[in-house]
Amino acid sequence: MPFLLPSDLKTHLYDEVVTEITRGDDSLTTNAIAAAVQEAKIYLSKFDLVALFGTAETDPTFTDAYLLALVKDLATWHLLRIANPGTDNAIARTAYEDAIGVLKSIQNGSVQPAGWPYADTAAESVPDGNSINWSSVPKRSNYY
Repeated sequence: MPFLLPSDLKTHLYDEVVTEITRGDDSLTTNAIAAAVQEAKIYLSKFDLVALFGTAETDPTFTDAYLLALVKDLATWHLLRIANPGTDNAIARTAYEDAIGVLKSIQNGSVQPAGWPYADTAAESVPDGNSINWSSVPKRSNYY
């Protein structure tokens, strides 16, 4: 089962609004959800993405209501970019920006979601870009 189904967007958009936006084309809703999931994955690369989101063949093994709400905010904005009948774009845009802000905070480590599984990198070599580099300015020799 996918991480997020089109019917799960009922908490953010009414069915008739989704039908009016997509004009009955369910592929638009599916594409908006896929874009939202991919966007969330960009920020959550240090976590086990298969456990959080699953794959086309497997279900997610870890469920978190807050992560689901964040992805719904992203998917709602992606869907409302097509059209906005009877909806307030400012509210949807604010929810989208807030979700991105939370994902960025998770990415940089200023907040730690409880229980989210981290990616297992023990078997892999250290990826490029995750190393630490430090240096200093050469010692000054000032004489007066």
